[in-house]
Amino acid sequence: MAKKQDKPESKDEKQAAPMNPANPFANLDEETQKQIQELQILEQSFQQLVMQKQAFQMEENETEHIVKEVEKAEGEISKIIGNQVVVKSTKEKVLEEMKHKKELIDLRLKNIDKQEKEFSTKIESIRDDVMKKIGAK
Repeated sequence: MAKKQDKPESKDEKQAAPMNPANPFANLDEETQKQIQELQILEQSFQQLVMQKQAFQMEENETEHIVKEVEKAEGEISKIIGNQVVVKSTKEKVLEEMKHKKELIDLRLKNIDKQEKEFSTKIESIRDDVMKKIGAK
């Protein structure tokens, strides 16, 4: 077999980045690569925020259910503290605690909704910018 001789690269060939199947973004400029990394981090953070929101929504539903059940109850009420201790309490005190807990959860959910909107806006902006750059190449 004949050996293929290496020919010198032209100026144009040196400027084009080699395609790397392991990293499809290797041929993009550094700024675009950084934007893609930022986008990935933002999307991960957004997913964590969504999971946190779901947990608070579940806690809110549970708290609402407790309030309804306590409102139906008559006389003395027992409540579990830390999954270990059962303490007797009054209906009024438990209702007050649960309503306060629900208010705190509602505040957290409003804050999460605000963060969600901010994340969505930023993610959409970066994604649009990256897509324009990728489409322009």
